[in-house]
Amino acid sequence: MRFAAGRVIIVIAIALLAAADDRIVAAEPIEIFDAHLHYNWEPEPYYRLDEVLALLRKHRVTGILATSRPNTGTHALVDAKADGLQVVPFIRPYRVRADIGSWFSDPVIFDLVQDEFKRGYYRGIGEFHLSGKSAENEWVKKTVDFAVANNLYLHAHADEEAVEILMRHDPRARIIWAHTGFGLPTERVSAMLAKYPALWGELSYRGGITDAAGKLTPEWRALFERYPDRFLLGSDTWVPERWAAYGDIMAGYRAWLGQLPPKVAAQIAHGNARALFADKP
Repeated sequence: MRFAAGRVIIVIAIALLAAADDRIVAAEPIEIFDAHLHYNWEPEPYYRLDEVLALLRKHRVTGILATSRPNTGTHALVDAKADGLQVVPFIRPYRVRADIGSWFSDPVIFDLVQDEFKRGYYRGIGEFHLSGKSAENEWVKKTVDFAVANNLYLHAHADEEAVEILMRHDPRARIIWAHTGFGLPTERVSAMLAKYPALWGELSYRGGITDAAGKLTPEWRALFERYPDRFLLGSDTWVPERWAAYGDIMAGYRAWLGQLPPKVAAQIAHGNARALFADKP
């Protein structure tokens, strides 16, 4: 009897330990693919490469859409070959910050894009800035045509009108919409996603997703559940302050991801980006 009772106690103890292990695994924060990351080298980077990689590991970021100004920072991220980190490099059409306002009318920038592409590992072009009819420029069309011809994504910081123009340049274009229109009403975001199946919304700086108490708004919950495969997350580390706040940015995402059905949350957190970039260039 004592032997049998001892076996029961051992079995119970093992079961309790297993349950505790399950709770630990369940408590691990959801992995995130950061689909809007800048590691700018102009000006000189405030954070060293090893510090950046450590920050990504600390916050369980397992993939990044990597860009930089100039593209030297992206080269460094690719060359690091960090364990457990998928680096998806995009060509930034900027050498210095002033290029933000002139890249779309500068043929030298188009040469830059073509030269960078020769490295053989790029998956897209951007993030680039466009507003309204500036997207009608011939060099923008050449950039869209180049992207389509070479199976590249476009990462566009653009208003609704500019996105429409990019799609008119070539309906086969695949666009990651940086900030998803910032404060654009959800009904317009929904209409754009319905109209363009090759448009994905990236959510850094996107307003209206949660209320003042941190609760998902009904409009955004409905949008996420209607289009669970069309949204990505991003940090937009365009200045050192965004790197300093990196943990808070990721925690903010996880707070509202936890309010969604687990499958939808996983798609937005990392699954959609993994699916987009699963094929090799």
